Amino acid sequence: MMARMTSTVTPTAASTPSRFDRHERVTLAVASLATLATFLDTTILYVAFPDISSTFSSASPTTLSWVLNAYTIVFAALLIPAGKIADRFGHRRAFLAGSTLFTIASMACGLAPTIELLIAFRILQAAGAAVLIPSSLALVMHAFPREKVPQAVAIWGATGGVAGALGPTLGAAIVESLSWRWAFFINLPIGVFTIVAGRKHLRESSDPETRVPSMIGVALIILAAGLLSYGVVDADTDGWMSMRTIGTLALGAVALGVFILHQQRTRAPVLDLDLFRIGNFRWGNISMFAFGIAFSAMFFGSILFLTNVWGWSILEAGFGIAPGPAFVAILAPRMGKLAGVIGQRPILLIGGLVYAAGGLWRVIFLGPDVDYWSHYFPSMVLTGIGVACCIPQLSSVVAQALPANRIGVGGAALQAVRQFGGTFGVALTIALLAAQTGIDGSLAAFEHIWWIVVAGGVVVTVLALPLRTGQRTAPAS
Repeated sequence: MMARMTSTVTPTAASTPSRFDRHERVTLAVASLATLATFLDTTILYVAFPDISSTFSSASPTTLSWVLNAYTIVFAALLIPAGKIADRFGHRRAFLAGSTLFTIASMACGLAPTIELLIAFRILQAAGAAVLIPSSLALVMHAFPREKVPQAVAIWGATGGVAGALGPTLGAAIVESLSWRWAFFINLPIGVFTIVAGRKHLRESSDPETRVPSMIGVALIILAAGLLSYGVVDADTDGWMSMRTIGTLALGAVALGVFILHQQRTRAPVLDLDLFRIGNFRWGNISMFAFGIAFSAMFFGSILFLTNVWGWSILEAGFGIAPGPAFVAILAPRMGKLAGVIGQRPILLIGGLVYAAGGLWRVIFLGPDVDYWSHYFPSMVLTGIGVACCIPQLSSVVAQALPANRIGVGGAALQAVRQFGGTFGVALTIALLAAQTGIDGSLAAFEHIWWIVVAGGVVVTVLALPLRTGQRTAPAS
């Protein structure tokens, strides 16, 4: 059983985070670069997909869709068991193994001669990413003293938001100048750097007392995550009310229920359900799920609005949304540093409302007439500020609430929740647009999408109210 220990940090000038030392900077750079590559891979292929379809023109649309869906489903399904294994056998060891697998699989994807092999290599790529992500967060958490953790985790967490928004711009530039294969090849220099630098500079951390997770539990969580993800993704094709979609989601829910019952009885759980008794962990995960839906709806909806309603090219649309990630990159480290003094709660309270304001701006001003600077740009500023305040701080809130020997699996759970939210947000966006025809119907559908953005921001603000951050309460094993 885990006992809880309370430690209090009074936010004074003396506790303000100082500059990072060399080891801290290198660890953060290596972990963040690897995270950037994995999350970038989930969005960049949206742009490269038409070029892939042309290369494998004999493949059916359903088969081609698995180039995207296989990565999403496997990534989400393996995150939690991979985090537990990283806690047991070592975060550095897991990080290097995941980076190596992800890099090799990326090269294989770029060289794939058939659609079947491309899908198979995408599955291997997702497995590498699932091992890499939770171990990278654990390495960052262990490399920094407590007063610097909020800023460090904010920078690490911001890379996912930046990657999500940079994907279309970078993908469009690569596809137009080279080919879709280079969307995978760009991972190679990042992968080689993280492996070489990681072997030289990263320090090992682990909990030898952590039990190897039960294989039954691993199989159940993979089955549940896979079925739920597949059900959401497949709903774009079959419809939300089809028997196939309902049946798949129902089976996923049953598998999840069996997994929970198994975790309560086994001595080697994949995910310690006691973690959800920690308020910050519980509310942080729910907030991340809601924000994941809203972020994907905003990001994917932005690309579709600029290309379908305003008639922009995909490259123009990519540059059009670029101010958002620019604000994230600039503000996230500063918000993290501020959180080290005042706690994450005030930043989340304000950040959720700012993000909601960005969605409301779109509801009021966006229409068929092209007016980027007056009607669109202000919303990108607001949503960019909101992302910088929300995603990194939610990651920090959850990470700091975890016992030291549960950082890997707890961080994996948060990223899995975020992945599920993102998958649901994309599916919901497509479903809303598919139900409409004509420019008027399309504008009505986009208005519904912008309201999802508003709702996501408001949920984050509301769920930030019960968080305890200014005076940090952390359980210990």
